[in-house]
Amino acid sequence: MLDRLRHFITEVVTLEAPGHRSFDETGCKLAATALFVHVISLDGKPSGVEIRKLHDLIESRFGLDPGTADKLIESAALVEGEAVDLYRFTSVLMRSLNDEDRLRIVEMMWELVYADGRVSEFEENVVWRAADLLAISSRDRIELKHRVAGKRTAVDPAT
Repeated sequence: MLDRLRHFITEVVTLEAPGHRSFDETGCKLAATALFVHVISLDGKPSGVEIRKLHDLIESRFGLDPGTADKLIESAALVEGEAVDLYRFTSVLMRSLNDEDRLRIVEMMWELVYADGRVSEFEENVVWRAADLLAISSRDRIELKHRVAGKRTAVDPAT
């Protein structure tokens, strides 16, 4: 059974059909979610706040019900655990998403980084590397960071 799941995930992640441009593609969702899992796992075990934020983002931005979001996150955690670099996921997103959708992915990464109120050097570095692989300019990456940080400060002035 585990082999079938790995085979399915590998097929989805390596989808290269040029006609696939929708953000709703399973491969895009899995690749993006694997990046998100990587971000919240950088500083050890993800906190409850980070896990809730991940679920909220997956459900609201990808339009998934909680059960489907759970399955996607579980699959993404498996794939992320076997990956040796970010390219495996960003390459899927580069082939499948337009500029606006890739900006949304980086914005979601920043939302996860800021979820627990602490931004580590490792988290910033991963977002920088992923944004670079997604062809997001430094200017846009920094602008997204400030936008997300500003929202967080406006919502929770204690941080």
